Amino acid sequence: MTSSRMTAILAALALAAVLTGCKERKDPGFQGWVEADMIFVSPDESGRVTKLNVREGDEVKPGMQLYSVDDDLQQADLNQNKATLANAQQTFDRASSLSKTGSGTQANLDSATSALRVAEARVNTSQTRLARRGGFAPVGGTIQQIYFREGEMVPAQRPVLSIMPPGNMKLRFFVPETELPKLAIGDDVKVTCDNCAADLTAKIYFIATTAEYTPPVIYSLDERNKLVYLIQARPSRADVLRVGQPISVFLNPQTPVAEKR
Repeated sequence: MTSSRMTAILAALALAAVLTGCKERKDPGFQGWVEADMIFVSPDESGRVTKLNVREGDEVKPGMQLYSVDDDLQQADLNQNKATLANAQQTFDRASSLSKTGSGTQANLDSATSALRVAEARVNTSQTRLARRGGFAPVGGTIQQIYFREGEMVPAQRPVLSIMPPGNMKLRFFVPETELPKLAIGDDVKVTCDNCAADLTAKIYFIATTAEYTPPVIYSLDERNKLVYLIQARPSRADVLRVGQPISVFLNPQTPVAEKR
């Protein structure tokens, strides 16, 4: 074999090794993104936001007041029901006094007692409606988004803002059927993303039982139009991730998918 032919063979082998190495280094793993189960805080009744106590990105604790909605109608309703209660109390006191002296009937006392209880219940309802004009944090977390600001009308049961509790962060990624037997609920997986910590992991808590086509948000040309299974996992460090952030997932922290294939 001539030296020139040997040189050509060595060059070809070297090129093949380089191409193989590049292919392994570029293996994206299983692609997915970061999501979170938000907690939405909304008023029971429509009204105008009069005060907003937080901004997007603020940390809140359970019970902290987040916003207030105008309460003129609720306050008027409470005042009216209090007046009705005062009249019902007078009627009850008069019927009770007459019953004790024998001048009144039991029917009148029963009617007055019933009217008093109804009036008390309406006052309690009005007080609850008034108290709920302020929105309080049901959980601790970060204000993710504000939908209505001071001066804007918010419809009934439409969220004024959303809270993201740290424990509600999750990763969604998709794997083909051939890789599904390698995964189980409770398994740890390695997670990588731009500027993420090298030791970021997640624990699988959900594996879909039915296949679906790779969603459009997965940008890899190799993964499009494939039937895949949805996997969800809880990250070990939710504080370093952001909702909507693209990620790559490998089978476990020690052995990337590229080495198993």
